[in-house]
Amino acid sequence: MATNERQQLALDSLTGVVEGIYDQMDDGQIPTMEVPLRSKKNIEFDAKHNVWKYGDLRTSRTAKTVNGATMMLRTVYTSDFINEMIRDNKSSTLREMYYISEGWNHAKFHSQDESNLLAEDLETITGCMREDFKLRPEESGAHVYGDLNFTTMTKKGMKTMNCIDDVSEAGFAVPYKVEEDTFQIDPGNTRFVMAIETGGMFARLIENGFPEKYGCALIHLAGQPARSTRRLIKRLNEEHNLPVTVFTDGDPWSFRIYASVAYGAIKTAHISEFLATPTAQFIGTTASDILNYDLPTDKLSDKDIGALNAELSDPRFKDEYWTNEIQAMLSMKKKSEQQALAKYGLDFVTDRYLPEKLTDMGVL
Repeated sequence: MATNERQQLALDSLTGVVEGIYDQMDDGQIPTMEVPLRSKKNIEFDAKHNVWKYGDLRTSRTAKTVNGATMMLRTVYTSDFINEMIRDNKSSTLREMYYISEGWNHAKFHSQDESNLLAEDLETITGCMREDFKLRPEESGAHVYGDLNFTTMTKKGMKTMNCIDDVSEAGFAVPYKVEEDTFQIDPGNTRFVMAIETGGMFARLIENGFPEKYGCALIHLAGQPARSTRRLIKRLNEEHNLPVTVFTDGDPWSFRIYASVAYGAIKTAHISEFLATPTAQFIGTTASDILNYDLPTDKLSDKDIGALNAELSDPRFKDEYWTNEIQAMLSMKKKSEQQALAKYGLDFVTDRYLPEKLTDMGVL
């Protein structure tokens, strides 16, 4: 669907939301809104798309309470703000929308978390994506390095860039919107994709010439990946048949980074089919790596232990592989970082660890 069509759908959908509230009030009813329950217990496997999505559990928002009425008021103001941006061909960061609400009197948000959650609610209600609302994050933080070409919209029109020849060693900065109408992909000589959690490991692989030697496109996730980053990974895999691997630290929070890439994140489960890459494979760092490579470790904190136990009950981690790895980490009470592999020298990760892992996975 073209950009104009998606934005018109967003306009129509948001208008429908506001009209629904107005019609209930016009009929003398106290307005209510229903949205999917966005929690782990409402995550179900969608066999059609092979991802985890929200199930049928729903929660109601009602204007019977002051908080509920405030939420309805915010919904109307936010919808009007988005409609105005679309009509005027402008965009806003989520942070800017939070500050703009300072002029909305009783509808203003008290924290950015509140405004972010309402934007997500509007996505689930309308079936549109935040990008269609012209809302974007403050920054994505993601960068790509490899022999592939992106044609993207600039102030001077569409421009093609090679992600080795036309970028610095920091790589190509991923924009907030990577749909085909404004962002086109030529995979060039790329054989597979590796999404990397930390900037240090991203820089190490570039310095060691790993992308050129193995035909790998590196994507620096910069921690928990932004939506545009996950969407780009999805497109590289789905449209160009590039295998995707994910290389993170060895701790429960990094396991969740992988889960958001491969299975879908709980916060964005309503659009998992657009963001998740179910065939993405986890390279490490695993509990098994800590033992097999005798890696330097840190002790698990109480929060780490709580997170690992929560993952054992998370449906996304229910298979035998993850159960064994999580239980092994709990048993040893240790975690490790990607860069712990430097124990064996700066070339170890590119000369031995990754080639061994990638060969075992069938990528090399």
